[in-house]
Amino acid sequence: MKRLLLVATTALSASLSIAPLNAQTTDSAAPATSAEETSGGIEDIVVTAQRRSESLQNVPIAVSAFTADQLRNQGVSNTLELGRFVPNLVSMNNTGIGTANAFYLRGLGNTETIPTFDPPVGTYVDDIYLSRQNANNINLFDVERVEVLRGPQGTLFGRNTTGGAVNVILKEPGNEFGGFAELGYGRFDKKVARGSVDIPLADTFAIKVSGYWQNDDGYVKNVTTGQRLNDDDGWGARLGIRGELSPSIRWNGSYAHIIANGENILNFQCNPADPTDCKGRFATTGIPSGKSSEDSPFSTLPITGRKKNFLLGNYTTTDLVTSNFEFDVADHTTVSLITGYVSQDQTYALDFYDGRSGPSLANPIPPVRGYERGGFAILTDGQHEQFSQEVKVNGRLADGLIDYVAGAFYLVENNRTDFADTFTLSPTTTLVLADRLLRNKTEALAGYAQVDVNVTEQLKLTAGIRYTDETKTLDVHDNRASCNDGTLEATCLDTSNLVGPSGLAVPDKLKAKLWTPRFAVNYKVTDDVLLFTSATRGFKSGGWNARATAANAFLPFGPEKVWSYEAGIKSDWFDNRVRANLTFFYADVSDLQTPSALVNPNGSATFITRNFADFTNKGIEAELTVVPVDGLHLYVNAGYQDAKYKIDRDAPDFDEYGIQSVAAQQRACQALLAAGNIPGGTGTTAACGAGIVTPEGEIADPTRTPNWTVAFGGSYELELGSSGMSLVPSINASYRSSQETNAANYTIYSGGITGTNGTYPSNPYDGDIITGSFSPAAWFVNANLALNGADKKWQFSVSCTNCFNETAANTSLVNTRYIDPPMTWMARARYNF
Repeated sequence: MKRLLLVATTALSASLSIAPLNAQTTDSAAPATSAEETSGGIEDIVVTAQRRSESLQNVPIAVSAFTADQLRNQGVSNTLELGRFVPNLVSMNNTGIGTANAFYLRGLGNTETIPTFDPPVGTYVDDIYLSRQNANNINLFDVERVEVLRGPQGTLFGRNTTGGAVNVILKEPGNEFGGFAELGYGRFDKKVARGSVDIPLADTFAIKVSGYWQNDDGYVKNVTTGQRLNDDDGWGARLGIRGELSPSIRWNGSYAHIIANGENILNFQCNPADPTDCKGRFATTGIPSGKSSEDSPFSTLPITGRKKNFLLGNYTTTDLVTSNFEFDVADHTTVSLITGYVSQDQTYALDFYDGRSGPSLANPIPPVRGYERGGFAILTDGQHEQFSQEVKVNGRLADGLIDYVAGAFYLVENNRTDFADTFTLSPTTTLVLADRLLRNKTEALAGYAQVDVNVTEQLKLTAGIRYTDETKTLDVHDNRASCNDGTLEATCLDTSNLVGPSGLAVPDKLKAKLWTPRFAVNYKVTDDVLLFTSATRGFKSGGWNARATAANAFLPFGPEKVWSYEAGIKSDWFDNRVRANLTFFYADVSDLQTPSALVNPNGSATFITRNFADFTNKGIEAELTVVPVDGLHLYVNAGYQDAKYKIDRDAPDFDEYGIQSVAAQQRACQALLAAGNIPGGTGTTAACGAGIVTPEGEIADPTRTPNWTVAFGGSYELELGSSGMSLVPSINASYRSSQETNAANYTIYSGGITGTNGTYPSNPYDGDIITGSFSPAAWFVNANLALNGADKKWQFSVSCTNCFNETAANTSLVNTRYIDPPMTWMARARYNF
């Protein structure tokens, strides 16, 4: 399929280059228009949040949109960094994997990359959905704009958008020859090269060739191996094609090839081997870094496949093919054929314990060991392929009374994941906890329609609906020799052995058929003031707990469903000098999917994901932009949210698979506490500080839902006399209040404690934080200073990210805290031609 699509793209490109073509400019191809060019006001961004081109201020959806210039001025070079500018958005790398982003939007997110899990914040590139978040930390080297849609988008964007969507729109080839070239150098010996060129080959046919390359040493020093870790290396190239076959037929297509090598390996502010050394970032794992070697420390273990030769690191290769044919079939009616193909390969060996055992009350700071096989390591060799086809119709009826968008969508995804978990007890003893081959497939069909009735020039009523029919299948095979000798023991992790603790067999097929409607009312008070309210349904697919290392824990979980209600205002004031957008929301989520993990008595980890509870979140989001004088741009974005779990107090003590309900678990925990037990100590880890029950026996606060997120800053373009040159300083500050980063809110604090189940050198209640879930409030500051040449033909700039070297944690795993990167700086030179 991959070769077929590439051949078809190449052949079509060649045919377009010699066909008789006619010039035509369409709304969908038009670049964003800057109101500043005509009125000196705020930029008016054209977005496609409703699957058609509209002004941002006319869209009745909570959308944060950024043009390429805004992204550059705010120091945003990849999608991960959007989390510091969008209200109620928390973004972080998945634990260990620097190429993977986990977005939490209004409290809904997912930290898993195993393909039996789907992210509830969808990532799209030119209308193509990226099913996997293995490599969704997209380098923004050739974008037109980025849109972050807050709240469920289940009607027009489909499944797996219960939290929202990140929509990346790439630049199309221009009508004139031109482009840019950029070089940069920064901290940790980081080197960057970027470039793009538009090449018109005919009046109606043009191509764009763009690419980037980056390399750095990594900001973490491994004091055991002497190597540098957490680098962000890679390169990418893209060919974009735009042509008009006739006055009524247009085509946009592209092919991108991206190589990324990025890690987010556990590291510390102070050297664990020498706690007095706090100058830098440190790791102590003994696994040597690299891609693959026959001398890998895992090569002598009973592990199958090429993964046994992996070294410490994460590597991804992505091929992305997009194609969009547009046909004007009648007045005000356009049909789009949108085709996408995504291929992602990922290989990694990651140590999640820094060469040690997991922190616990009994052993809050495990000693440095430096074992060559690390501590708790996962070796993964994955291949993921996805094909999607969409037919979309945009039109207008009854002389403008009705605007509509409708379509049909098909997606098929095939995944193959060969992965093993190891836990090292001594220099000579390493347990292979599991070695299995997972194959799973998703096939989804959907039809959708949304109709806008323009009742008057001011009043618009909207109704939409989508029907999705989805089937997921699963096959798991245990790679261990004892499971392939002609007999299949009950302990083998094989599809036929997947049975819950109750004895109920786990299904190898999951089906979902759901309707996801949307209703909205828009009222234009004036041309510059829009009031809107809406109710929207969304759902996220179910799946299996594929991180399990035992057959009776490889359990299914059901779909996550949400109703979201919004009311807001979008407004421009004072001749486009002030823009104020405000949204109130309430989200009611049923069967929330919640990943959880805990430390076993031997120091290894157990993973479980269930529909533990329902979830509600209510809040407000405000975005204010001010241009008081020409050249000065100021902004404040703020979000407030109040999220809570809701559990079923009347649920049976055990579900059909034999898993204890949250209510029963909470009662068991409270009974242990009443008897004087210390949570997290002997005999309590299954009840207290597990799932979504806190060490205190309460229902936990949802993860990554800080009450407040605030971003503010600005830029000023200072003209340097009559030279045509300008100096542009900009600064951006962001704040988030405290948050919890693991499901059970389990944090280990300094200070010994004694209970009926023992005496421990640390406690789960209060004191100085040693490690765990709680992450205090944090501020971050980015700054940039740019010198522009006449007509902005060239630019020199110096920027810093996390300028004051603040430290915070947005994620954790089995009591370990993963902290954000340190301060970095970058000097760049850019030439536009």
